[in-house]
Amino acid sequence: MNLRSILMKLMSGEIDIETAEREIRLWGIEEIGDTVKLDFGREMRKGLPEVVFAEKKDKETLRSVIKRTIGRSRRVIVSRVRDDQMDVINELKDEYDVISAPHSRVFVIRERGYKPPSTGGRVGIITAGTSDVPVAEEVRLIVEEAGCKAISVYDAGIASLKRSIDAVRKVLSEDVDVIVVAAGMEGMLPSIVASLVDVLVIGLPTSVGYGLGGEGISALYSMLQSCSPGIVVVNVNNSVGAAYAAIAVANRAAIGRKES
Repeated sequence: MNLRSILMKLMSGEIDIETAEREIRLWGIEEIGDTVKLDFGREMRKGLPEVVFAEKKDKETLRSVIKRTIGRSRRVIVSRVRDDQMDVINELKDEYDVISAPHSRVFVIRERGYKPPSTGGRVGIITAGTSDVPVAEEVRLIVEEAGCKAISVYDAGIASLKRSIDAVRKVLSEDVDVIVVAAGMEGMLPSIVASLVDVLVIGLPTSVGYGLGGEGISALYSMLQSCSPGIVVVNVNNSVGAAYAAIAVANRAAIGRKES
């Protein structure tokens, strides 16, 4: 039984308010075996469905979690999918809509035909280089699943400062509420962007670079030490964290626009 069914039964008088309250509490959390607890209240609180971290799960557990979540919430976001788990994702394409991006490890899986409603939030996404694009595309997938509009500009790194300025001009022309900037190497692009805009910048360091610090550590440290005000930083390759932060800002801004 989904949440809407419980509420419809309450409205029709089939169940009383105490029964509805008990059913909603039971609906919120579901266990699979002894190790997995699914939080179906996340969508009501956050506006996004359960996010399943696939990397450490065996295939059978992953398959079961995905199907159970879609049965309750009509959709699920699956992150950090391993290469050997792709057969599970491919199997699900026969039954569900599976949305992905090239080289991304994040997948959105929906009940067939389901489309997320628009919230009016607007999120800019900028990458320093093409190597940062897979992580940025994960951000885009999640942002759009939350009902926000994503405005993406890729390969705008500071090796050519004009590209960086042009990228900022593009996202500002779309009146974005927040900007996610993905960068590896020395990770300077978020500082440049933040110096040019009046909206929050979310620094997303990526594991791109050479030698010492090349796994995203240099980019992370650089973003954390930025002297440009208005930057917050997530962990290396944390596309889910960057997307969630951007969604929270953009959707609150959208509510403000509607109220005014």
